[in-house]
Amino acid sequence: MTTPRLQTYKPRPGLTLIEILVTISLIAGMLGMLLPALSSATGAARQAVCASNIRQIQFANELFANDHRRYIPGAVGIRDANLHRWHGVRASTAEPFLPDNAPITPYLEDGATSVRARACPEFAPVLAALEETGAGFESGAGGYGYNNTFVGVVRSPAPGGVWTVERDDLGARNDRFTRPASTIAFADAAFADRRGVNNLIEYSFAEPNFWPDFPGARPNPSIHFRHAGAGNVAWLDGHVSAEQRSRTYAGFGFGVDSAAVGLGWFGADDSNTLFGEP
Repeated sequence: MTTPRLQTYKPRPGLTLIEILVTISLIAGMLGMLLPALSSATGAARQAVCASNIRQIQFANELFANDHRRYIPGAVGIRDANLHRWHGVRASTAEPFLPDNAPITPYLEDGATSVRARACPEFAPVLAALEETGAGFESGAGGYGYNNTFVGVVRSPAPGGVWTVERDDLGARNDRFTRPASTIAFADAAFADRRGVNNLIEYSFAEPNFWPDFPGARPNPSIHFRHAGAGNVAWLDGHVSAEQRSRTYAGFGFGVDSAAVGLGWFGADDSNTLFGEP
């Protein structure tokens, strides 16, 4: 009878330290390549949500204009009581603007509850931090600025190239603009201020290249190019585009260079044409 042979078990050798380190290095390298792409995709998604929000805001403005033949007034009595904005109303200048009785609120899909839904997701952390400190008096604007200079008031031309405000309790007539597809309605907006978050505070107006009341004098820029160097803009005809900054201005006061925090203007011409000045 043949005696069975015993088989000896030889365990397979495990990974060496060198192999483990090489594997970790490869995984880290792959993550390094993937993370920028994931970050870019996330940023693109936030920009798309922002574009949808700003389109809804201009749609609400257009609904208001259909009812009143005028666009929403941007800041009724801003030089006097200063209690009204297109996005909110307050009882005193020590309080934030609340959306409940704002002119735009009834025309938004969810009324006052949409104040959060329409906040730009890229700018939302700034809004939340400002509110937490009690400094967010215009957070209801959602990080968007209205072309109040020509759309949110009634202006008329005067000698010397001046455009004076006739009334601020009314917006401009919706038939006053002959180029709605190339007239700014709303844009991503912020304001440079060292007291803010990352040197920014919320701001509810998209300021033009020059003050129409004082030709040649610039305001501090407020259009915010927050989406990887681009800013979302809603035009009067309702379409939305992403624009690249073409010029800027350091501004004055507030301790922050406006250019350094992504504020400026876009367009080929350094004029107020895109804001509706003929």
